[in-house]
Amino acid sequence: MKKIITYGTFDLLHWGHVRLLERAKELGDHLTVALSTDEFNLLKHKEAYHSFEHRKYILEAIKYVDEVIPETDWEQKTTDIDLYDIDIFVMGDDWTGKFDFLKSQCEVIYLNRTDGISTTSIKKDLKE
Repeated sequence: MKKIITYGTFDLLHWGHVRLLERAKELGDHLTVALSTDEFNLLKHKEAYHSFEHRKYILEAIKYVDEVIPETDWEQKTTDIDLYDIDIFVMGDDWTGKFDFLKSQCEVIYLNRTDGISTTSIKKDLKE
């Protein structure tokens, strides 16, 4: 069984998020999503519209997602890969190169983001 993991806030869930999760799941058999907690988002100077519990609830309803775990700090990626026996680490291509240090533990794949949609653009549009 091939296990995949990805990380993110997944706030204001949109079709680009779902497409990323679908493509990640196509790489293997089991997809784990490490979801940034509200506390971790504060450390990153990010504020999610939805609470961790609500974002987790939404992610768990997506058919491509097999498991949702909390992401509480930047360093947990190396331990999660071992703890969950991960074969492939997946992130959006805006992170290209940032997680290459994980290549000694597993395969690292950066997927193209979906053109025309992003949480940032949604938040910007809502402010206008």
